[in-house]
Amino acid sequence: MLGPVLAQVWRPRPSLVHALAGVLKECVVPQARSSEPPMRETKAGHPACPACATGPDLTDWRRVGTMLGQAALPVKKRPDAVDAWVALAAARHGSAVIFTGDPDDLLAYLAVLRPQEVHVVPV
Repeated sequence: MLGPVLAQVWRPRPSLVHALAGVLKECVVPQARSSEPPMRETKAGHPACPACATGPDLTDWRRVGTMLGQAALPVKKRPDAVDAWVALAAARHGSAVIFTGDPDDLLAYLAVLRPQEVHVVPV
């Protein structure tokens, strides 16, 4: 089974939000009326995902800085800290899918991290 799905949508159109909400029923889609909260409780009362439950530490900040400095971004693109954080969040989960309008940027950041099972899907 594939792990978490991250949908990176900066300028969501209602049709795109609706389409993602239909496809990703088990995931959180911001601005969808039926969205679940990002943290789901387990029967024990602990967050279901340890990667989501912990905030960034010094190592994470260093990884983001490394990605910003080493990523081979497409021509005319500048380093983007948000894209780097999305790549890091996907890598921390181990197996994830990222839906994004900037697939080349995300792939450049992921190339620095070299995670095992992170897939990028352009939207």
